[in-house]
Parts: sequence; structure tokens; C-alpha cells
Amino acid sequence: MATAHINAEKDEIAKVVLMPGDPLRAKFIADTFLENVVQFNEVRNMFGYTGTYKGQKVSVMGSGMGMPSIGIYSYELYTQYDVEAIIRIGSAGSYSEKAAVYDVVLADSAYSESSFAEVAFNVKDDVLYPSESLNTLLKDKAEALDYKVIEGRIHSSDVFYRDSGKTWENIRDQHDVVCVEMESFALFANAKHLNKQAACILTISDSFVTNEVTSADERQNSFTHMMEIALDAAIEVK
Repeated sequence: MATAHINAEKDEIAKVVLMPGDPLRAKFIADTFLENVVQFNEVRNMFGYTGTYKGQKVSVMGSGMGMPSIGIYSYELYTQYDVEAIIRIGSAGSYSEKAAVYDVVLADSAYSESSFAEVAFNVKDDVLYPSESLNTLLKDKAEALDYKVIEGRIHSSDVFYRDSGKTWENIRDQHDVVCVEMESFALFANAKHLNKQAACILTISDSFVTNEVTSADERQNSFTHMMEIALDAAIEVK
């Protein structure tokens, strides 16, 4: 039962999906961590894979960049493929000295200026939240792996380039955000509206504070701590 954007049958996708922005990161996860892998989507090169991790079925699929993109894919996964939980595993730019390059951040909320939730669901809130039980599971798995996780509010931005006079320092100080990315607010909006589960775990890929950056290859292949945390959590989602 393919949709306009996902060329898969319903039983080809697991109940829990890991969702990086980059489809090549999805391929890396499938190649590195999953067994018995089957590719279920290649439409628009937004690769999706299902396999087993520690004997349990799990899927991973790219979301693309920005809220409109993850909004489409996550909505179709939730509504057309009976997915119960999506864990976004993405990259982010740090707004804080406390979050250095390669640190892992677990979003306890997402602030955004975006109109996504209002236009889609008449939700006027500018802060949305992940599933509490899913966040607890992710924290537990990070602790079991002895991986440090920074928990805090993130900024989900509609724009990558900004020339409005409102600086990242303004946004950080006014809204108490740790880092910036571009997708989670829409994911949380869809999950809330559809009574599904969603969470977001990020790796700091660059810092507005220190101007450090990682390469595209590093972002694709090196953010393995958050991948392991998310995979260990995915196979225990209820």
C-alpha cells in the first residue's frame, strides 16, 4: 500500500522507526547495526530500511531537511503504516558552552517560531513536547551504555540562514534552548495530534559558540552514540 512518498507495503515497516534527516545516515545505520536488512523505500532517494537489531524488528528512514519534509514522512508512517513511535536522530548546532561538538542532546521540549502546528492542527503553542515514556527509555539506555546525554529544550528553526536581526544569542536567552535543528517541532506536532509516540536525540555537529564544525562524512558516519542509544530504546518501546 504505497503512498505518494513511501513505496512500501504496510508489513514492511516496523512499529518503531528511527528517523535521521540524511537518507545516507539511514543507510549507514542499516549497514552497520541491522541484520536481515530489506530496503523498503527509494522514492526521491529517501531511503528506508527494515531489519533486526538484537533479534527485534526495527526500521530506519531518512526524513529530509526541515519541518515540511519530516511532517510528510512522519504523518504517513503514523497513519498509513501503523507506526507507533518515531525517534528522530539528527544533528544540531550548539547554542551553549555546555554542549560541545559530538555531545549528545535529548530534547525535553522543542521551541519554534514555525506555523506548522497551527496551520496543520490549529495548535498555537510555540513549545511542544516529546513522549515522556520514550524519553525515559532513551535516558535509561544512555545510562546503561555509559554515554553522557544533555537533556534540554531545543530550537526547531524554519530557516537555516537568518538575516532578520534576531540573533541566535537572542533566541537562546529568550527561550532557554541548548541547540538548534529543523525538524522536531513538526514531529512532535504530528505525534500529539495522532496520539503516537515521538522523541528526538541529537548529536552536536557544529557550535555557534566556538565555531567548530564537522564534515558531511562525519555527520553521516560518526554519530554512533546516539544511534546505539536509539536502537537499544527502539526494541523496548511498548
